[in-house]
Amino acid sequence: MRIFHIAMRSDWNDARRSGSYTMSTISRTLAEEGFIHASRGDQWQRVRDTYYADIPDPLVLLVIDTDRLTAPVVEEVPAGGIDETFPHIYGPINADAVVQTVSIDAPGQQHGESFSALFLGEMFRNLLLGSLLIGLVAFAVVVGRIVDPEWGALVGLGIALLVGIPLVVLLHRRVSR
Repeated sequence: MRIFHIAMRSDWNDARRSGSYTMSTISRTLAEEGFIHASRGDQWQRVRDTYYADIPDPLVLLVIDTDRLTAPVVEEVPAGGIDETFPHIYGPINADAVVQTVSIDAPGQQHGESFSALFLGEMFRNLLLGSLLIGLVAFAVVVGRIVDPEWGALVGLGIALLVGIPLVVLLHRRVSR
């Protein structure tokens, strides 16, 4: 799963050098807050507009793969009367869990890759990988049926799935880096 954290570019650059990111939110560290604030894809723009609108420093959106995180993520309702949950990271963000960064500025101003481009790019890659698996299965079923008209299609399907699924997972992990 992908979650997001808004960071000052300078803090992220420091984290890349050290290997871990420990800022929780604006001017508060993980040690001070107890966790690192994060958000889902439908929340980060509202968080930026609400809490980061007056930040003059360059900002980056960290795209975090939760499967790569070494710290646990807990969905919690934050204090302050908000009725929705947000992901909280209970430990530092290891730099290799950040699979992409997107430059963001003040609300309404954005440079570099937009979130829409990021989302559409990921969806397009996933569509291609799914199509690859479907094509491999179709090919194996046709070849299997030619080799053995009675059981060949089923054997071809089984072989294609046994080979194709790990192949697609491996390609997805390589493309996501």
